Amino acid sequence: MLLRKNYRKMTGRFVLSVGILTCLALPAWALEKDLTVVTSYPKDLTTAFKQAFEKQNPGVKVEMLKKKTTAGVKYIQETASNNSSDLFWASAPDAFEVLKGDGLLAKYTVKAVGIPDLIGSYPINDPDGYYKGFAGSGYGMMWNTRYLKAKKIPAPKEWNDLAKAVYHGHTGMSAPSRSGTTHLTVETILQGEGWENGWKLLKEIGGNFHTVTERSFGVPDGVNSGQFGVGIVIDFFGLSSMASGFPVDFVYPTVTTLVPANIAIVKNSPHPEAAAAFIEFLLSEAGQEMLLDPKIRRLPVRPETYAKAPKDFPNPFIDKTIGAKVKFDVVKSKDRYNLVNSMFDVMITYRLDDLREATKAVQDAEKAMAGKSNAEAEKLVAEARALIAVLPIDENKSLDNEFSAIFKKKRKKATDKVTGRQAEVEQQWDTMVKSNYAEAIKLAKKAKSML
Repeated sequence: MLLRKNYRKMTGRFVLSVGILTCLALPAWALEKDLTVVTSYPKDLTTAFKQAFEKQNPGVKVEMLKKKTTAGVKYIQETASNNSSDLFWASAPDAFEVLKGDGLLAKYTVKAVGIPDLIGSYPINDPDGYYKGFAGSGYGMMWNTRYLKAKKIPAPKEWNDLAKAVYHGHTGMSAPSRSGTTHLTVETILQGEGWENGWKLLKEIGGNFHTVTERSFGVPDGVNSGQFGVGIVIDFFGLSSMASGFPVDFVYPTVTTLVPANIAIVKNSPHPEAAAAFIEFLLSEAGQEMLLDPKIRRLPVRPETYAKAPKDFPNPFIDKTIGAKVKFDVVKSKDRYNLVNSMFDVMITYRLDDLREATKAVQDAEKAMAGKSNAEAEKLVAEARALIAVLPIDENKSLDNEFSAIFKKKRKKATDKVTGRQAEVEQQWDTMVKSNYAEAIKLAKKAKSML
């Protein structure tokens, strides 16, 4: 009798346990059968999460609509009247601010618990509830250890290192107009160093570029393969390359920022239940642990997940120095987004050959001056450097919303046409930049000839 009672109790507990597990699995039947995600993330990340979510929710089919961040924002804007997208999934918080300002995101309250308010010094979630952070992102430099050793180039630690002559022709970066994460890197330097000093540093680094890649992943590909030695990247490019066995290393400079990589439900989502379930999956223990995969290597927003991370994996909840130097102003970045990208393209991307020549001429003159005293030559070199650093506008002008609003179109290449006031301003900038670089070359060469 006692055995029978215990058996009934055990059977009852088993049935209850199965019932609980069944209930936990049941929401899948309530979800819509389709989910469309507009994302800028690489396939290594999107494919892993797509497959895991579909496995957890049988019958749901996830479509990953791959677009660069800026193209994704434009797509959602252009299709708003007949929206077919459910989620926007990207790294750049200022891109989400643009969509939020346009009224194209839906509020959502996360059900997941145990996630802190901040990562570094930055809020993980949008305070207004429109987008959610699922991982952290920092910005820094990765380098090919074999390449630097072979060419006797020291490993960089700070942004200023990349401005040194020893890195000339050995560095790479993508254009911020083509990559939302690169835009954040540029804005981080501008906000951390100040407008004038930041642009001066970006031009000095740009003058050492081997290339400006068309896509952000072109930078880690170039470093991994040894096409060039050092790349300016978002952290997961460096961390995933290291974990995948490439001979590379990565560092966060002192002047960097740590911001959340985000996801948001698009307003009038056709599949809101599936969209909400995908967000909850990202924030679940299982979803967060997937970020540690060697091919993904993102910084989880759940502190407990780091207990399962490999040794020496960055942990912003313990190492408070990561991103502590810069308190990133996402509104400022959003308001001058296209303006900053246009300035970078006009001064660096589309004048790269001129900038490289001017930078090399100054470096050669400075090398010739080493150990010598020639006041006139020193003056000429200083003038040359000053000409390279000249900016077409000051920071106050960049924060003039009426002025920044004229920059509406990005150019994928120098020959692409823009119209109206933007075309006029960019032409004025280009004329000034071209003239200054040419004059800097003359002055630097003259200085060198005097030594």
